[in-house]
Parts: sequence; C-alpha cells; structure tokens
Amino acid sequence: MNMMDMFGKMKEVQSRMKEAQEGLRNVTETGESGAGLVKVTVNGLKNVLSIEIDPDLLKSADDREMLQDLIVAATNKAMQNVETKARDHLRQATDGLLPNIPGLNLDGLMS
Repeated sequence: MNMMDMFGKMKEVQSRMKEAQEGLRNVTETGESGAGLVKVTVNGLKNVLSIEIDPDLLKSADDREMLQDLIVAATNKAMQNVETKARDHLRQATDGLLPNIPGLNLDGLMS
C-alpha cells in the first residue's frame, strides 16, 4: 500500500468514525432497578433521555431515600448497557477499515 492509499484510507476512517459518533445519539439502552420500579434510558453519548418511576414509589415521603438509590442504580445499569452497545456500534462502523491491532482501544472515541 503506497502513501496516497494510506492517506485515503485514513480520511475514510475519519469520516466513518465521525458518522459513527453522530450515530451514537440514536443508540439507546434502558437500565432498571427495583424489579422495574425505576427505569432510566440513556443514549450512546451517555445523556439521560428519560426516567420512569412507578407511581407507587411516589406515595410516601419515607420512600425518598430508596427512590434516590433506585434512580442511581438504574442510571448506572443503563450507562453500562449503552457503553457495550456503543462500542459495538463503533466497531461495526470501522469494520474493515482499521486493522485488528491488539490493544487498540476505541473507548476513548465514545466520550
């Protein structure tokens, strides 16, 4: 592969990575806690899109601390789920463009 081919390949990689990162906005995952009493949905950019709380949890002021814990747990679960999904999304976007280099970490591109 000559230098011009390599530069062309790098431009293609940059273009596909930019598209993939923009596509992360559409990658969503939901985390649940308390057997579904609290649900948090996030996107691949790690933005919280929605929080659903079972109405029964809102009836008592005593449940406030438990509700806070459930929201944190559901948010953390959603973030873990979307990170895996986003990583797969980026790998698919660059499939065939980047060589399989041991230790190559695409995680920094998701931030």
